[in-house]
Amino acid sequence: MKLHRLLVLACACSWALGASAQWQWLDKDGRKVFSDRPPPADVPAKSILKQPGGAPPLPRAQAVPSDAAGSAPVAGAPAASASVASAPRLPGTDKELEQRKAQAEAADAARKKADEDRQAKARADNCQRARQQKATMTSGQLLSTVNAKGERSFMDEATRNAEVSRADAVIASDCPR
Repeated sequence: MKLHRLLVLACACSWALGASAQWQWLDKDGRKVFSDRPPPADVPAKSILKQPGGAPPLPRAQAVPSDAAGSAPVAGAPAASASVASAPRLPGTDKELEQRKAQAEAADAARKKADEDRQAKARADNCQRARQQKATMTSGQLLSTVNAKGERSFMDEATRNAEVSRADAVIASDCPR
């Protein structure tokens, strides 16, 4: 029973860890906002209360102040790379993913083409054999077969007609019209 309580307590504590990976800031109306994404750029750095990982909020570079002439940044101004690092990655197209997708589609098309070619060759081969079989059956010669016991038997007219109809069915399905 104690083990059961310990497991429940461990699970409850681990759920709280997921909540610690959130951003907290005060919006323009003074309400606390909790999110798993960084706050918008218009939120001042002093309003950010918490960042993921428990680190204190990083200074955000909104505009790099410059001297009166506007030529150089003022010493002590926050680095612009901090805002780049904390800014969310904009959704865009991944060139490598598109390239892999195009390669997969090309490979799939090549595989389908090879399969179609193989099937066309098999149909042509079946057509040729069926035509040859029909010509043999309709030649009027006496034909013989070997049965399961290894004995030779001659084809009667009913067996010959069955073989001709079987060859006709293959010709109808596999031969081009």
